[in-house]
Amino acid sequence: MDIDLTPEDQQFREEVRSFLAERYTPELRAAAARQAGVFAEGELAREWHRILYEQGWVAPSWPVEHGGAGWSPMQRYLYDRECGLAGTPALPAMGLQMCGPVIMGYGTQAQKDYFLPRILSGEHYWCQGYSEPGAGSDLASLKTRAVRDGDDYVVNGTKIWTTHAHNANWMFLLARTATEGRPQAGISFLLTPMDVDGLSVTPIISMSGEHEVNQCFLDNVRIPVSQRVGDENEGWTVAKYLLEFERGGGSAAGRLGAQLRKLGRIAREETGEDGRPLWEDASFRSRIARLETEVLAIEWTELRGIAGRTAGEATGDANASMLKLIVSEATQKISELAVEALGQRGAVDQRDALGMFANGVGIGASYALTPTARYLNARAATIFGGSSEVQRNILAKAALGL
Repeated sequence: MDIDLTPEDQQFREEVRSFLAERYTPELRAAAARQAGVFAEGELAREWHRILYEQGWVAPSWPVEHGGAGWSPMQRYLYDRECGLAGTPALPAMGLQMCGPVIMGYGTQAQKDYFLPRILSGEHYWCQGYSEPGAGSDLASLKTRAVRDGDDYVVNGTKIWTTHAHNANWMFLLARTATEGRPQAGISFLLTPMDVDGLSVTPIISMSGEHEVNQCFLDNVRIPVSQRVGDENEGWTVAKYLLEFERGGGSAAGRLGAQLRKLGRIAREETGEDGRPLWEDASFRSRIARLETEVLAIEWTELRGIAGRTAGEATGDANASMLKLIVSEATQKISELAVEALGQRGAVDQRDALGMFANGVGIGASYALTPTARYLNARAATIFGGSSEVQRNILAKAALGL
């Protein structure tokens, strides 16, 4: 899509492209191509975080006084879009995009002074303790309990699907601090280091073969009251504020557009059962065209959100839920077509054996590395961060007034 940009925005876009050409090295591209999960893992995440931190670009949406880049909404969008088109590693969002903004919005000055610089630098690597075995989409039914004992809370319970808990050194979590009244009314938002006594992490290996998520057990874990964000029993309000950052912002269209272009290259070079390129199959081309239309709609929706933020308008729950819904489903559709287009090779997940494709050379580039793993991993896209059913309920209420 062509966007009418000011000369200043065009210059900024060229600056971003030059930076990526210089600092996003072939080695980093190869490592990113091997990632099948939502976020870059371990050392790759830390290395790309370090590069962006040194550039001053690791938290472009943060206020300048906390280390943000001072960009306009359009500049932030252009930056996200160029990174998506380049296929840069997706940094874990739990610190920069979730916990950081929550501390800015609800934290004490002491919490801001301590945590924000460490989130920015990457010293603190965060995970999110929300879901439980019996509380996922219905998060208000969580059972993890925090009982006040002097200046501490004593926390007992378990958290599941905890993304990157095995890499993290800090966790933000929700725990029940009261049992009377509405379920949402007795929850508090707490912060804890991962090396505290009584906190253990058990890996969960997904069907894609990734160690991306975990189950965490809290057995008499002591968390100082000073590490509670917001008032006691007001954690639900804090959690809803965090979801605005988890589900919205950034540019998914750039990353999806890059995946579609790779898919188009596969279709032009791979042959079907009749020995002809898949691109000559009108049915297959039609499915790609429908996806291109969806990605274009996503981009326009993102741009409408930018226009609203520029005008000082709140985009609200409906916009964030709509984007979460359509981006998740588009991600799944692209991964399905990629596996189908690669045929027999799409059924193989041998990343080292297929390493020749990691530098972008060869059919399908990064898709030739992890087609099956990415397809399987994307099955969770319509569940995590609020399932598609939950997003439709929010849209029915917030947009349609039902």
